[in-house]
Amino acid sequence: MGLRTPLFAEHERLSARIVPFGGWDMPLHYGSQLEEHHAVRRYAGVFDVSHMQPVDLSGPGARDFLRYLLANDVAKLKVPGKALYSCMLNDRGGVVDDLIVYYRRPDHYRLVVNAGTADKDLDWMRARAAGFNIAIDRRRDLAMIAIQGPQAAALTAPLLHADCRKAALALKPFFAVDGRWFVGRTGYTGEDGFEVILPAADAPGFWRALIAAGVQPCGLGARDTLRLEAGMNLYGQDMDEVVGPLEAGLGWTIAWEPDARPFVGRMALAAVRDALSHRAFVGLLLIGRGVLRGHQKVFVDGHEVGEITSGGFSPTLERSIAFARVARGIGADCTVDIRGKPVPARVVKTTFVRNGSALLDC
Repeated sequence: MGLRTPLFAEHERLSARIVPFGGWDMPLHYGSQLEEHHAVRRYAGVFDVSHMQPVDLSGPGARDFLRYLLANDVAKLKVPGKALYSCMLNDRGGVVDDLIVYYRRPDHYRLVVNAGTADKDLDWMRARAAGFNIAIDRRRDLAMIAIQGPQAAALTAPLLHADCRKAALALKPFFAVDGRWFVGRTGYTGEDGFEVILPAADAPGFWRALIAAGVQPCGLGARDTLRLEAGMNLYGQDMDEVVGPLEAGLGWTIAWEPDARPFVGRMALAAVRDALSHRAFVGLLLIGRGVLRGHQKVFVDGHEVGEITSGGFSPTLERSIAFARVARGIGADCTVDIRGKPVPARVVKTTFVRNGSALLDC
């Protein structure tokens, strides 16, 4: 039996199919993954993401520590509530984890790290915190609920805690309001919505109120197809401790300036960048019949050029799509080995759908 979130009894009450994920027992779906996916694209869906781990960093050295720890630069964060996406790297330039960091005060930041890497992440942070005068607090007392979709904000706002209700609707993307409930205009679906971090005791009542308001409960299955359509990476598939951000389409998350900032992994990453030795990270749209899956090989003119990292059927496009790590400059056409047969595919950008609309001419 895995760990269970404060909402586990709610998932059982809704007859969710429970599966192990990152050491947790989590809902895969509540009857139809396809319906859940479409609910988020067309209306609103709610996800239990309490397996994700909020970590609070506080103390006079918090800013300097995070500037050293992360490839992106928290010095960009000057307004309380502003969020930043970053990779946390090892000395070889591989990704220990990808995370969001929120600026709360000059001496206080909140990170949200992945479920399956949380223990490793905390060990990594603590091992590098010596001399920075900070406290690292893993917030096991909190739950996290994500509400996503074109109607998510309107349906959620009246149900939020009174001290953040009005401010939440005025939030711009990648900002948060801080009160008894911590509400961010962030997500992992390519749709508008909120991610709400709240006391564990408050979570079941909020969950039930959202469902009573017509928000569709959604599981890990829909979360994966939504993030794939939206061009969002999954740790452990699209990048890991060996594969760095330059080979995962995350070069935009690296703050190279100022030159004098010595973040972990910088020297190794700069060597790869300067040598142009990294592979490209691309999207694939299947032209022939079949379904794209992770680890399928990609070919051009009969020569293997890379492999798929994440793939599946896109409910919005009604086509099979994927991310792939391939040789640089392979052109616009390729084939994918599906059960021993070469199936044609088109090389495209990694963002397929955003805000309910297809970004490709299929």
